[in-house]
Amino acid sequence: MRASEEQLKIIRRGTVDVLPEEELAAKLREGRPLRVKFGADPSAPDLHLGHTVALTKLREFQDLGHHVIFLIGDFTGMIGDPTGKSETRKPLSREQVLANAETYRQQVFKVLDVQRTEVRFNSEWMEQMSAADVVRLCANYTVARMLERDDFAKRYAEGRAIGVSEFLYPLVQGYDSVALRADIEVGGTDQRFNLLVGRELQKAYGQVAQVVVTLPLLEGTDGVQKMSKSLGNAIGVAEAAEEMFGKLMSISDAMMLRYFELLTRERTDMLRRQLESGECHPMEAKKRLAEQIVSQFHGCAEAQREREGFERRFQRRELPQDVPAYEWTDVARSAIPLPHLMLTAGLVSSTSEARRLIRQGAVRLDGERIQDIAYPILPRSEPLLIQVGPRRLVSVRFPRNQ
Repeated sequence: MRASEEQLKIIRRGTVDVLPEEELAAKLREGRPLRVKFGADPSAPDLHLGHTVALTKLREFQDLGHHVIFLIGDFTGMIGDPTGKSETRKPLSREQVLANAETYRQQVFKVLDVQRTEVRFNSEWMEQMSAADVVRLCANYTVARMLERDDFAKRYAEGRAIGVSEFLYPLVQGYDSVALRADIEVGGTDQRFNLLVGRELQKAYGQVAQVVVTLPLLEGTDGVQKMSKSLGNAIGVAEAAEEMFGKLMSISDAMMLRYFELLTRERTDMLRRQLESGECHPMEAKKRLAEQIVSQFHGCAEAQREREGFERRFQRRELPQDVPAYEWTDVARSAIPLPHLMLTAGLVSSTSEARRLIRQGAVRLDGERIQDIAYPILPRSEPLLIQVGPRRLVSVRFPRNQ
């Protein structure tokens, strides 16, 4: 096992908080494998790269010789995490939770070492608790402390409903740390309150309090909002290699460094210096990022094929043989609105869909990303390659007399 000072430096990388850091340093100096907990409620069937920020950190803990517990919140999933919610969320059925949990198990081992991961379900202990046990658990926290949470406080001030079951959620999540005797709990910054509840409950149950490690929330492909499938800016870990590679190549140069830091174990300080000095071109760095991430989920050979395919299509301007062609015949127009051309070429079902995709950065013309919905297309002698995402392509040809 590495020296505690070296471990601490690795663990700190890419984190927002280590609370309290001096306690983590003391635990590391003990020289034993620490019990590192991470919980995920199976509220949806698929994970995206935003979820893997924590998994990447957990893998670092594993590589440092520590014991990772991946906790599937099949019990808490039926309550529904109130974090960031403006209203009480409808609970999932047990059948939905278990189906999603099985998908999680398949996906997390794309990042974690299966031999060094303990998978647990919090129904193991929560379903064994009596009503008296639950009352004793609730006695360890006050309503005033619960209302310190920003989302609860805001809803209370605005007179919006807060279900009593929602108050149970952080208590159950905290009790999971008691049941597992966790030394460390990892989570996103949005989970900070819940993770700290775990510290308090461990003290109340006579245990040494866990250290809390919070990680930033990864922005999606738009570079602005948190990665989310509902916002259309997510990269799913189960997506096809071609789609994953294409989406990663669509992120901005600024976001590229953040993705490197949170999703890989490459040294970003060195990469930043190489980019600033011109030693490494941003396009080359981004291809390296995409190749690393696609390799993790689809294998090295598939990642290499996608890199070569990207270079053929966009850097050497070689069109795949099966790209459909579209003939633009309206010679009366001198400039064509891009959303209109996308619609008539069959790439989208409406101009509003086209505008949304353009704003999200999912549209490229001859390999260059376009985010201006008013971008005019001027007829020209050579074909124009329009790409929407990684899979939808069309080669537009214009009349020769234009």
